[in-house]
Amino acid sequence: MKDLRAAGITVKFDNRDTHKPGWKFNQYELQGVPVRIAIGPKDLEKGSVEVARRDTLTKQFMQQDEVATAIPALLDEIQASLFEKALSFREENSQTADTWEEFKALMKGNPGFVYAHWDGTTETEDKIKDLTKATIRCIPLNNNQEEGKCILTGNPSTQRVVFAKAY
Repeated sequence: MKDLRAAGITVKFDNRDTHKPGWKFNQYELQGVPVRIAIGPKDLEKGSVEVARRDTLTKQFMQQDEVATAIPALLDEIQASLFEKALSFREENSQTADTWEEFKALMKGNPGFVYAHWDGTTETEDKIKDLTKATIRCIPLNNNQEEGKCILTGNPSTQRVVFAKAY
């Protein structure tokens, strides 16, 4: 713990004896803890620890003296893995609509994100919400400026916005 904290890693030592290890493992997984280090009596004898990753649900054993140098790199790897997974999920669940009919068809079922032109008025946004239950989630900061027509009104638009349903 001292070595990990010295390396700038937040560490929680769970020495509760009121819960079994499986319960504790599940609790920390649900809380989103990226790495769990388990040390049992046999591990102490061997000088090793069990390291479990939340992103891949894999376990590995490493020597106790390697932990302080290996965990920071492992956390960076987990961060990159989770980011890539989220980015891939977003891309796979994003679609583009150019017409009102396309937009309505995409909004049936589980569309994810739909990129569509909007004329910039609150009235149009409210009407789209009333008709499809979809709302604007964001106007991306790095959005491509492209001329188009609002999917509902046909009025000029300079960029696409992100629509989605709330579940």
